Amino acid sequence: MTPRTHSQGFGMTSLRTRERLLQRLYDQGIRDEKVLTQIATVPRHKFMDEALASRAYEDTALPIGHGQTISQPYVVAKMTEAILRDGPLEKVLEIGTGCGYQTAILAGLVRQVYSIERHLPLNTMARRHIRNLRIHNTSLLHGDGWKGWPARAPFDAIIVTAAPETLPEVLLEQLEIGGRLVVPVGPSGRQDLLLITRTEEEFVTENLGAVSFVPMLHGKR
Repeated sequence: MTPRTHSQGFGMTSLRTRERLLQRLYDQGIRDEKVLTQIATVPRHKFMDEALASRAYEDTALPIGHGQTISQPYVVAKMTEAILRDGPLEKVLEIGTGCGYQTAILAGLVRQVYSIERHLPLNTMARRHIRNLRIHNTSLLHGDGWKGWPARAPFDAIIVTAAPETLPEVLLEQLEIGGRLVVPVGPSGRQDLLLITRTEEEFVTENLGAVSFVPMLHGKR
């Protein structure tokens, strides 16, 4: 059974629309009740342009400008569920803040979220969204995600919301022992969502299935 939504902050969307989204996520295999509750709680329509807000609770990616998208709710839930599989986390790094939606989902589930965005206007937008929702356990950086955030490493988990064609080794190095990296890898149209766990001896990779993300680019703008 999926969690019930509540009405606070959702005046522009119907309760039925939001509950349909949660039911769809559940039907597609999302079982972590905390993840489903956080999806129900965070007002996705607050993270996108008003012209698209009526589509906020569709299970689809939507444009947010600068060639970027707000991720599909199912993919957000799947990636979040994957890193939380073994229980609560302290420090999580997100590569690709975008509008801040995934950041806000993580903020309700872990102690501290660090997030990097290469586009300054998106970094500014995400800061505004996070501030408006009175979320206080995030640190947002305008920077190059390919470098990670070495000053804050190591991390219990890293989520990458854009697709590199090859795995960035530096992100593996910034994982804590036992930490997990979830990242879409591959060229456009042929990406696999990988869950990589760092052990004392090696990195163990699990393929979570085919996905479609915007490419992960070097540098900042």
